[in-house]
Amino acid sequence: MATVRGRYDVDFNKSPKDEINASYLLVSCERCGSAQLLGVDIFDAEDDLLQVVWPKSSTGDLNAAIPGPLIREMRQAHSCFKTKAYTAAAVMVRRTLEGLCAEQGTTPKKPLFNGLKELRDSGKIEGRLFDWAQALRVIGNQGAHFSTTAVTREDAADALALAEALLDYVYVFTARYAEFEQRRASKSANTSPNADT
Repeated sequence: MATVRGRYDVDFNKSPKDEINASYLLVSCERCGSAQLLGVDIFDAEDDLLQVVWPKSSTGDLNAAIPGPLIREMRQAHSCFKTKAYTAAAVMVRRTLEGLCAEQGTTPKKPLFNGLKELRDSGKIEGRLFDWAQALRVIGNQGAHFSTTAVTREDAADALALAEALLDYVYVFTARYAEFEQRRASKSANTSPNADT
């Protein structure tokens, strides 16, 4: 979530009709206050999503708590998406899911479906996240096996977003919640039983 602080529209051709070719937004994060410059290329009607122009992170927008091999797979998925190789992006998302299962210690060499079930059964992902992961697996399968049905841009974009949410849940939010609980438990232990509540 961010607040727009400024906008700059560009007409590269100096068209008399003032046609906008690109648009940039300066935004501030509502949580931490940091600034970002977002851009959208109006030349390409199919690819009108805002992209982070600045700052460029060495790990993309992925949290550093996510293991490096998974970040590498997601970077490649994003690269495929940016070049409009949507089928390849879906395959890279599937590889990320396989990597997640391996990193979390599921039984090796089992089908991905079983690995995801193990993550659910062990409590590492919950019901809705399991459903998301299964949907990503299906899209990845669609990309990995020849079919007359192409992976669409929308499906690839959703696959990237859901994969990142899944990684954040497993590696970022779960750890942050555990820290929060530990901090609260230690505060409770230090609070006098006679203190007002």
